[in-house]
Amino acid sequence: MDLLLTYDVDTTSPAGRRRLRRVAKLCEGHGLRVQKSVFEIVTDDKSLLLLLDQLSDIIDPDTDSIRLYRLPHDGFDSVQTLGIAQVQPHREDLVL
Repeated sequence: MDLLLTYDVDTTSPAGRRRLRRVAKLCEGHGLRVQKSVFEIVTDDKSLLLLLDQLSDIIDPDTDSIRLYRLPHDGFDSVQTLGIAQVQPHREDLVL
């Protein structure tokens, strides 16, 4: 499934800045960062449940926000961009 995940973590405290780094690192392991707090993710149900569980363990539900949008199948194939943004290859082999 194709997902768009966004987050807003309160960084007014050192603990909030730590949470922000942890959320970003976790999301980097699941998808492609397309903006500072926006990730495009291709996943299955099992991995999504794991991601959501891990995120709920990190964030402060009283101050932080995670938004997850399910897109149509192959939703990333019809992305339009302006400016320096580039369409990201989600289903191609990654070379590390």
